[in-house]
Amino acid sequence: VATSDALIDVTREQPVRFSLSNAYPNPFNPITTLTLDITADNSLASVKVFNLKGEVVGVLMNDMVDAGSYTMTWDASNLSSGVYMIRAEASGQISTQKVMLVK
Repeated sequence: VATSDALIDVTREQPVRFSLSNAYPNPFNPITTLTLDITADNSLASVKVFNLKGEVVGVLMNDMVDAGSYTMTWDASNLSSGVYMIRAEASGQISTQKVMLVK
């Protein structure tokens, strides 16, 4: 990148560790947001939502991605109130969290 006076170095900050942020808001009605940080390029990343029976009720991400931060929004308006588990997996690392849908 350049200005009229000089060149400016632009660098993209990459996450230093794999992590799944806490969903916000939680409890929620019916939309919540979370961020997944991935440290390795060309990773198969998966973020799925499960009910307490272990059934997949939502897929937020299931793609090959590069290192970076990915923000996702889950709209659970078609589901009933209750507790759900969000599981993120990439490069052999897994993170799980519990969220509560309150209608």
